[in-house]
Amino acid sequence: MLLIPLILITNDDGYAAAGIQALARAVAALGDVYVVAPDGARSGSSASITCTVPVSYKQLTSSPNYPVRVHLFACSGTPVDCVKLAMEQIVPRRPDLILSGINHGDNASISVHYSGTMGAVFEGCMKGIPSIGLSLYLSRGQRYEDHPVSEDTLTAIAQLCSRVMERGLATDVCLNVNLPVADSFRGWRVCRQARGQWSAEWASAANPHGLPSFWLTGQFTDLEPDAADTDFAALRAGYAAIVPVDIDMTAHRYIKELSMMMDDMP
Repeated sequence: MLLIPLILITNDDGYAAAGIQALARAVAALGDVYVVAPDGARSGSSASITCTVPVSYKQLTSSPNYPVRVHLFACSGTPVDCVKLAMEQIVPRRPDLILSGINHGDNASISVHYSGTMGAVFEGCMKGIPSIGLSLYLSRGQRYEDHPVSEDTLTAIAQLCSRVMERGLATDVCLNVNLPVADSFRGWRVCRQARGQWSAEWASAANPHGLPSFWLTGQFTDLEPDAADTDFAALRAGYAAIVPVDIDMTAHRYIKELSMMMDDMP
């Protein structure tokens, strides 16, 4: 008997976030959808895991913003915990696709390293499952609820997911998708990660004990604003940016040079 595809969805904004609900609606017709997401916000958790306390989950009655057929679970852990726990304890079989998002804020350029959204994607990719992270490029102060992903963009996301399930992805490669705020879908651009840098990352915060305290904030600078082939260039032009990300973090281009440098050592 031919099984319908199984799609596992998580995020780092929590199961009640508008973005993950929109994503579940977008792909509900593609297969059997399981949402296993944190029970609250886990932004900036990267690929962290919970190893000092137990991780728990509970099944929830699907909310009106989720399709009726979606299986909904809340997890006490991180996005990576959600993927690990879902794979061993929740889903009835190996997923055909893992999705993370739609994140309330972009994960373009170097933000991919901090992202809990992409941490879950990396985990799925390391397990050999086609995995895609999706994020919305909101400006500071903007809310997803006020700038939701357009319906034709959600349709395009579903088409992308269908294509990936049909053709697969290269071994150890996952996708980092960032979407512009737009009234309609303009198209995809396959591109590279922009070089960037965060600065001014701390703002003073009150502390009842008089200790120096700070909120994490920051200003991002695109270090190559004139480049036309980066994720930020695509977003600025109104396109959805797709960056293929390799799990292998070896700097292959530097192996020969490093070897030569080491040859000179006693």
